[in-house]
Amino acid sequence: MNRFIQYMLKLPKGPKIIGALTICTLIGLLITSHPTKSFFHVKTSTEKRNDSLANLYNPEIAKQKSIKLDTFFSKLQAKSGFNGAVLVAQYGKIIYKKGFGYANYFTKSNINTHTHFQLASVSKQFTAVAIMQLHEKGLLNYDDAIYKHIPGFPYDSSLTIRSLLTHRSGLSDYAYNMDKVYDKKIPLTNQKVVEMMIRLKPHIDYRPNAKFSYNNTNYMLLAYIVEKLSGMNFREYAKKNLFEPAGMSESFIYDPMHPEMLRTAATGYVPRRGGPVVSEFNHLDGVTGDKGIYSTVEDLYHWDVALNEEKLVKFTTLEEAFTPQHTSPKVLAKNYGFGWRLAQLDNGEWLTYHTGWWHGFKNYYLHNPKDNSAIIILGNMANHALGRVNIVQSILYPEKANLFMKGEPLPTEFVLGGN
Repeated sequence: MNRFIQYMLKLPKGPKIIGALTICTLIGLLITSHPTKSFFHVKTSTEKRNDSLANLYNPEIAKQKSIKLDTFFSKLQAKSGFNGAVLVAQYGKIIYKKGFGYANYFTKSNINTHTHFQLASVSKQFTAVAIMQLHEKGLLNYDDAIYKHIPGFPYDSSLTIRSLLTHRSGLSDYAYNMDKVYDKKIPLTNQKVVEMMIRLKPHIDYRPNAKFSYNNTNYMLLAYIVEKLSGMNFREYAKKNLFEPAGMSESFIYDPMHPEMLRTAATGYVPRRGGPVVSEFNHLDGVTGDKGIYSTVEDLYHWDVALNEEKLVKFTTLEEAFTPQHTSPKVLAKNYGFGWRLAQLDNGEWLTYHTGWWHGFKNYYLHNPKDNSAIIILGNMANHALGRVNIVQSILYPEKANLFMKGEPLPTEFVLGGN
């Protein structure tokens, strides 16, 4: 390019003008024929990392894994009554996705990868990310006393935001501790629960921060804190700051005052001898933060990608969320971070995942930021089909099958390269 410019400078005035116009035209064509970002953009370390992982993707191996996964889920449907949708990705690319069974047993509408499922406790990680976003903005610290953000909160400074995130608060479960005072004909809200907690001061189950005890009250309070600091209803906050940035156009938080929201969603069922029975809604469905998000496997994949691309929070912020928080007096092999369950394999590696079970919906979501992989299984039949998720893990990571199977042999048909 420098030689060309030097040559242009030596030309007479007429040809020089024509040459300059030619250069401008060529540059214009280059800009319009390439997205501005790709033409001028210098890749970030995150983009380089994701590109490097994407280069590990092998279409032939992915195809083999896809066949094994389809065999497994087809058998799981036939033998264990699995009813739901599945999406599995590795190195940032989808290798398998499919729907099984009925979204509604009355209408016989089939499940597909765009069918809405209640995420149940898989919703908790969205609440945790909302808290992380406010932390990045300097609006809160994890060690802030809860009463700093909820005036009148009837417990001392030992109860912090970190206590809630990690399930170490000692608070009793709002679903039971004030059950006798709820008007069950009216949907509860976070505001109502908090007001009753302030008025009645339910008992503490154990000394705050002394141990891990999974409890929905923690994430109900976190969603309420998000509302107080953002000035937005949690449903609105999630839509604007979580779903939209992640490209999750099919996701929403259910509002029992608007049942029409579930018009196209799957119905949750409980298996019975006479056939599936609809799992009814109740007064707890108005509370957010601990559950309530409806999404699809396609949208959860968008969520997974958004986490890997730092579209929601920074990697450094997520690293703490994926770090075991229960380390005293010893590190628990089944641990918890901020909104994610953590399980340690025998080789020392940690799995980052969450399960969910509510109103007939049973879910499993594994997020592996080490290789941009994900296992997303959403079901609307509350049976034991997900008890064999270790086979899915073994298909995705055949080199670690012995760790997932814990001494149990992996069926031959699921061994990579087998029949």
